[in-house]
Amino acid sequence: MSAFVHPGRHPVAVLVRHGLLPMELGIVHRLFGQAVTTGGEPLYEVLTCTPDPGEIRTDADFTIMVGHGPEILAQAATVVVPASDEDYRPQDGRLADPMAEALGLVRPGTRIASICTGSFVLAAAGLLAGRRATTHWRSAAEFRRLHPEVHLDPDVLYTDDRDVLTAAGVASGIDLCLHMIRCDHGAAVANEVARGTVVPPHREGGQAQFIRRPVPEPRSSSTGTARAWALEHLHRPLGLRELAAKESMSVRTFTRRFRDEVGISPLQWLTQQRVERARQLLEESDLPVDRIAEDAGFGTAASLRQHLQAALGVSPSAYRNTFAGPRS
Repeated sequence: MSAFVHPGRHPVAVLVRHGLLPMELGIVHRLFGQAVTTGGEPLYEVLTCTPDPGEIRTDADFTIMVGHGPEILAQAATVVVPASDEDYRPQDGRLADPMAEALGLVRPGTRIASICTGSFVLAAAGLLAGRRATTHWRSAAEFRRLHPEVHLDPDVLYTDDRDVLTAAGVASGIDLCLHMIRCDHGAAVANEVARGTVVPPHREGGQAQFIRRPVPEPRSSSTGTARAWALEHLHRPLGLRELAAKESMSVRTFTRRFRDEVGISPLQWLTQQRVERARQLLEESDLPVDRIAEDAGFGTAASLRQHLQAALGVSPSAYRNTFAGPRS
């Protein structure tokens, strides 16, 4: 008898271990739990399991009771493996027998994802060999040492390699869950979940921006006014001289200060914002690609195609077909 009791819903199993980071478990339940149809019917059913059901230690001052064993993994369409504080201890790259046996129950073709250092589990199980993956930036060197067969990308928030996905850190689990919801049910559903959780539907940039850098000296002014103004005028050409003038700075000072605050150059930031504007219009409007290219500031459909391909690896039409929600 199946532990999942709602046959119309996508079954998600969260496989937890001792040392669980409770927030990561909560992210999966909260985000998938908020995804509903236009009529308010839940689209997912999420259950938690562990190799040995019972009391599970967390990295906080409380434990949780998990009643489901690993058998529910064979019934899941999506399996999520959160991190454990045990991942931060010295490892040999091998999987403990109970976890190996549990993952052996996952059916071929099942989508499987990790959050933060849960990627060590997927790698030890051989699920990431030859694939692109990520993990927390603090653990990147250890991950490379243990699993050189994995194409590790420590600069992104999450990766999607067909049926295996990885998120870089705790909060990027939110980004990954929203991405999976978007892939399953379109932008409209994912955006509604994001609004309900009070997070952005898509977070720009990668985890490199969170790696500690020398803190620049405090300054009395910033580039925030120029950035806010630029977002309102993405549809037209914007030059460094014009942006710098909004802050009454020289181009050289503005460029240096912008990079200190944002982590990338003004022109790189403008391109990112235009890509995001184009994504939004592709998802939420029926505008032709030529018009979207103009509104996003790319000028031509060919330029939009080039930038979207460079940023996301897809054409505008392919992106719209994949991510656009149902039109009312």
